[in-house]
Amino acid sequence: MTDSQGTDILVIGGGVIGLMTARELAAAGAEVTLVEMGGTGQQASWAGGGILSPLYPWRFAGAVTALATWSQRTYPALCTDLFETTGIDPEYSTSGLMILDAEDHADALAWAAAEQQAVITLSRSRISEKEPGLHTDVREALWFEEIGQVRNPRLTKALRAAIEPKVSIREQEEVLELRVQDGQVRGVRTVSGDIDARRVVVCTGAWTAELLAKIGRKPDIHPVRGQMILFYAKPGQIRHLTLFRERYVIPRRDGRVLIGSTLEDAGFEKRTTAEAKEELYRIATDMFPLLKRSPIEDHWAGLRPGSPSGIPYIGPYPGAEGLYVNAGHFRNGLVTGPASARLLADLLLGRDPILPPSAYALDAARG
Repeated sequence: MTDSQGTDILVIGGGVIGLMTARELAAAGAEVTLVEMGGTGQQASWAGGGILSPLYPWRFAGAVTALATWSQRTYPALCTDLFETTGIDPEYSTSGLMILDAEDHADALAWAAAEQQAVITLSRSRISEKEPGLHTDVREALWFEEIGQVRNPRLTKALRAAIEPKVSIREQEEVLELRVQDGQVRGVRTVSGDIDARRVVVCTGAWTAELLAKIGRKPDIHPVRGQMILFYAKPGQIRHLTLFRERYVIPRRDGRVLIGSTLEDAGFEKRTTAEAKEELYRIATDMFPLLKRSPIEDHWAGLRPGSPSGIPYIGPYPGAEGLYVNAGHFRNGLVTGPASARLLADLLLGRDPILPPSAYALDAARG
């Protein structure tokens, strides 16, 4: 064991939420250390698709919409700044999102009007104009013109490079327990020794409940496995983000196409299955027959931090002064990340919060 080391603020977890939280706190002048059990950005942040919208946004609670809307406005400038600062391009682009599900168009359009979102209905001919390679029998689709995407592995690499000059980053160092004494957080114990800290922020995604259970009350966060496949296709063959029956198609700039994602209650077993690969391949090639001529380049799984109604836990941990949580974003960690990080920083630093924080409190009701 090493001798105890100290920091002002310790962020646990190096996914997109932890990286963005550390970035916000460091930008305010705080002394920040980030500790990650593996490599930064290698869990759900790497495994996701990078769509900058909840998949069916009108189905989510207003608390999720508020985080997503604030973040969507922030992303273009954030990605530009990261590219200019680090030379790593997160590949932000406004791809537009086409939703083929027809069941709740009226609800979607009502939501769009209330939230001032740019959504229109596409006829069958307009669908074909948008995506000539798409095979579908639907007569109408919803078109979200302003929805963008990022290449999430590049985003997390850029975030890490951006904070490295200001934040002490400790990778391959698992936190074994939180040190709380007399109602005050004192730091953590890791596989390498103790780290003293007056304030600790838990951003450990699907592992959050396991860590907090050791000191008492835990949030309702559990792992939800998702599997994706990647086609090695040609640029321009598929133009836009497409969503149908919970499965999405994501075209990248270089022609690669992602298809995802499953929703599986498999605990912490992060492995791929032949059944999921076959299902995703069938869905992808049914929607876009041209993909039958493209090889599958990769197939992977990740663990999302599921939570009731997908509402994350953001704020102080009751009964342990100086301990905070920013976790439980389920499928929306990327799209809600910037707002979640800013809100957490506001609460920890005593600033006026960008959003009313009550909906994200650990003891808030979640449907």
